[in-house]
Amino acid sequence: MSATRIESGQRMAGARVAVQYMKRYGIVTAFFALCIVLSFVSDYFLTVGNIVNVLRQTSINGVLAIGMTFVILTRGIDLSVGSVAALAGIVATSFATRSAIAGIPGAPYPALLAIAVGLLVGLISGGVSGSIVTRFRVPPFVVTLGMLSTARGLTLLYAGGRPIPNLTPQFRWIGTAEVVGIPLPILVLVLVFGIAWWVLGYTRFGRQVYATGGNPRAATSSGINVSRVRLLVYLISGGLAALAGIMLAARTGSGLTQAGISYELDAIAAVVIGGTSLSGGVGGVTGTLFGALIIGVMNNGLDLLGVDSNYQQIFKGLMIVGAVMLDSARRGEAH
Repeated sequence: MSATRIESGQRMAGARVAVQYMKRYGIVTAFFALCIVLSFVSDYFLTVGNIVNVLRQTSINGVLAIGMTFVILTRGIDLSVGSVAALAGIVATSFATRSAIAGIPGAPYPALLAIAVGLLVGLISGGVSGSIVTRFRVPPFVVTLGMLSTARGLTLLYAGGRPIPNLTPQFRWIGTAEVVGIPLPILVLVLVFGIAWWVLGYTRFGRQVYATGGNPRAATSSGINVSRVRLLVYLISGGLAALAGIMLAARTGSGLTQAGISYELDAIAAVVIGGTSLSGGVGGVTGTLFGALIIGVMNNGLDLLGVDSNYQQIFKGLMIVGAVMLDSARRGEAH
């Protein structure tokens, strides 16, 4: 009987270790497992050119998703990031084009000025959403859904429904340049990730973000200005959405009014798949980065295999539902 109990205890201990491992490294394991499978089914997948292409395509969603992570950690949501990216991209390109489509006197302006104006548009958009959420206590879903429509309408009005082409080479540099052989958008993603990782893990503001999402009442009682924290995370989300929109416009060579459509879904998917809880207070940008990489690798792998692009949406939806179910199960265990 004693030996049986010992064996049972060992099995339970092993199961607990496995569960803890999956909680900590499950997303990383899933990513590498997906890469290994695709490397066997496609000879082209592990080529340097394809890997660089996947990382370049992931950079846009990765930047968006990192901003989304801050918002979701505080129990919020930002459905407007795709439209804000389009609006910021259109405004920025209007300052960096040789054409007169946008009617900006004296264009083109220096690329840095064009980028700064685009980032300002994103910050204003995020600030408006954050202010309404915090001051008027309107649910984030409703506020950002309204901003999604408003920003898209402003994009169409500003550009007259037409694309803005003929961008200056200096502006396109952010989307097409390479540094020591690495595309600049990838380096931008790495930089944004590094800063976000440091902020969330090693700063007072990062601790306040987790506290606000974990228990807003307790955070308020401990002296944290919850409204300020929530406003700042929407500013971060808006600013990074603008950066993603500028990168996208620079890479494609024109400001497109239809840019960013459904990008908010990919960003939310990356965050949720990466393990950040929709209930707030749990998660981080490391998981988000791997979530974005999984989506990018999955899309690339299905393209290489000639699978209908519509199936990509199905697989992505199943991953989101599975990730949310897993999060619900974890929270159920915690309670």
